[in-house]
Formats: sequence, C-alpha cells, structure tokens
Amino acid sequence: MDAFTPEELEQARILFARPATFVMGCAKIEQLPDPDLPEIAFAGRSNVGKSSLINGLVGMHKLARASNEPGRTREVNFFDLDGKMRLVDLPGYGWAKASKSTVKKFQDLGRDYLRGRVTLKRVYLLIDARHGLKSVDTEALDALDLAAVSYQIVLTKADKLKKGEAEKVQAETLKAIAKRPAAFPAVIVTSAEKGDGMPELRAEIMRTTGVEL
Repeated sequence: MDAFTPEELEQARILFARPATFVMGCAKIEQLPDPDLPEIAFAGRSNVGKSSLINGLVGMHKLARASNEPGRTREVNFFDLDGKMRLVDLPGYGWAKASKSTVKKFQDLGRDYLRGRVTLKRVYLLIDARHGLKSVDTEALDALDLAAVSYQIVLTKADKLKKGEAEKVQAETLKAIAKRPAAFPAVIVTSAEKGDGMPELRAEIMRTTGVEL
C-alpha cells in the first residue's frame, strides 16, 4: 500500500470533521436506502469496538451507540457523512446469548446487503488486536470472499497491547490473509481511545470511495 501524503491525511481529516448523522436502521433488505452514495461498511465480532471506531472516525461520542450487551447491533445501520458517503454498521457476529434462529436472521441480513449493494466500496473487518483472528472471524472472511466484496482488516484496541505486540499481530494477520482473493493487502492498526491509526483509516476510506472535498 502506498503511504499517504500529508495532503491526503489533511483532506481526510477535513472530510471526517464534516457533519455526520444517523440515517436509519434496517431490519429487512427491502428497507435499505437508495444506493445513491458510495458506502463503506464495518463488520466484526460483538464487542470488538465498532461503535467506538465509527465515533472516533467522525469525532463524535454518540453517533453510533455502543451497548453493554454484546450483539445489540441487530440491524444494518446507516450514517451519512455530509451527503458525500455513507458509513454502514453491520450486525455483529459471535453472540453467545442469542438464539440460533435470531443469529441466522441477522447474519442473512448482513450477507444480503454484502451481495447486492452496488455502491459498497469496501468492508472494514474489525479484529481485536489483543486476540487476533479467531475461528469465528475466519467464517466472516470466507463469507466476504464468497461474496467477492473487497475487505480490509482493521485491528482495534491496540492501546491495550504492550509496545511491539501490535506490529506482531499485524504481521501475523497479513500472513493469514495473503492468499484470500477479496482481502486488501494491508492491515491498519488503530486505537479509537488514543486516536492511533485513525488519520490513516480516514485517508484509506477517502481513497477507496473516491470522495473529494
């Protein structure tokens, strides 16, 4: 991956400082908004920090609502960034408490969105840097490869690791996805709490969507 120029980082900072609003939550594929803007989606295990990451990207504390009960995101949630793109929060996976039928319903909703969304530019798959890729994540990677949707792995909560450990997990993750057909060959290390990696993630999203100021 080419390094971002200072200009790219600044343009992305300006873009994500613009107004971001919650549009809607969809429980059925028929409820999705018209595909009239470029979209990037966030996926990951329950409790991986999706809400915190989305809030960190746009500099707002309560745009995406985090829950104390993992697995509460059971709809596809859409957020508008100044009318230029949509950020999409997909249902989390790996719930321990939900029934199998409930899990299947929300997983199917996510898969339907991935398969049929022409404006979807990339999925950012969030992985907790403390744990790395788990078997439940491998199922998500398989589904994304099958749907032929471009995806990129973002390691979250890197501030919880000792110095040097995040780079090790980053290298291991890159190696694990090397032969996966739909995986983008770069892993971004982030901390929503400390702000680490967020400028690069904003610039990556801006580059991926082709959005201009």
